[in-house]
Amino acid sequence: MTARIESLATRLIRVPLQRPWGPDVTSISIVETVVRDTGGARGYGFSWTPSIGAEAARALLDNDIARFAVGRDTDPGALWPELWAHLHEAGSGGLTTIAMAGLDLALWDLAGRRAGRSLTALLTDGPPAEPEVYGSGVNLHYPLAELVAQAERWVAAGFRAVKMKVGSPELADDIARVRAVREVIGPDRRLMIDANQRWDLERAVRALDALAEFDLRWIEEPLRADDLPAHEALRARTSVPIALGENVHTRYRVEEFLRAGVVDVLQPNAVRVGGVTPFQRIAALARSRGVEVAPHLLLELSGQLAAAFPPAASRPLVEAVEDAGFAHLGILAGPSPVVVDGDRMRVTDHPGLGLRFTAEPAHATSTAAPTAEPTLTPRTDTP
Repeated sequence: MTARIESLATRLIRVPLQRPWGPDVTSISIVETVVRDTGGARGYGFSWTPSIGAEAARALLDNDIARFAVGRDTDPGALWPELWAHLHEAGSGGLTTIAMAGLDLALWDLAGRRAGRSLTALLTDGPPAEPEVYGSGVNLHYPLAELVAQAERWVAAGFRAVKMKVGSPELADDIARVRAVREVIGPDRRLMIDANQRWDLERAVRALDALAEFDLRWIEEPLRADDLPAHEALRARTSVPIALGENVHTRYRVEEFLRAGVVDVLQPNAVRVGGVTPFQRIAALARSRGVEVAPHLLLELSGQLAAAFPPAASRPLVEAVEDAGFAHLGILAGPSPVVVDGDRMRVTDHPGLGLRFTAEPAHATSTAAPTAEPTLTPRTDTP
């Protein structure tokens, strides 16, 4: 008899950032999820958000998602579209898909644990790739000297590509900061900049005209993520490659941006799009159109996904935000599922996602902390 979902349990963990991402982002929130099937096996996943919506995502998981999922088959590929259709009244993406990721990741972990295979091994029949890791910083609030010191650490770590934030109130400040980082990293390393949706069209054009001299690998999120017409106008007015996708949450919306030809590098966030299941479909869609895929944040998860990409002419890029990985934050109960050596990343031998969070994370706060056999806040309602 096929095992079915018996319960879904959650725990909210707030983790202080060692390097705050700004005055109002000093911690990240993780909603740990534990799925138990009718055979007694468990899968462990998570939802994630830096600052907004963790309690709401957990509420969706504890209520609507759990009530729908309990009693159904544990196959994540079959369950995901049915759950998305069920939740569609609450919104097609954003909070909805962020919450859905908690269940989807736990089901993929369950599948990997059953098979004794890593997530990467489940997704590919060939040998895993070794993605290229680039140094990244949420550093717009850093004084110039601190920004320069961070760039020096990236060079010392062996990164061949780095990313910094732009979008200062004065364009002259952005120019000075980008020039300083380029001087530190030299002409041969790739330099990416990220505006985090801070510009309107005219400001973006002025900024990129001024910053293009620094040989930019890409400009990330120059405009509001949902403003497709503005991206079309910007594409016609700049030669700087455009990267986006962390705040484009559904395959349908991604396809609109791809069809419009405004994306040079697609950056889906595996949690924000709803988990491994939709991430795979979105990445395949981008590749079918010849668009590079560089997963956004969450190195311990994104790296495993990138390692399963089909062989290509260049190694996939994955992002390591300084001191912000789960291992760096001290919240993993075991070794990291990925190992970084200079600018190379490899997947370790582990079952499933390989991501278990500690029962009592150091310097973190949690609610409904699990025991060795966690029940957390289980729901056993049947549909």
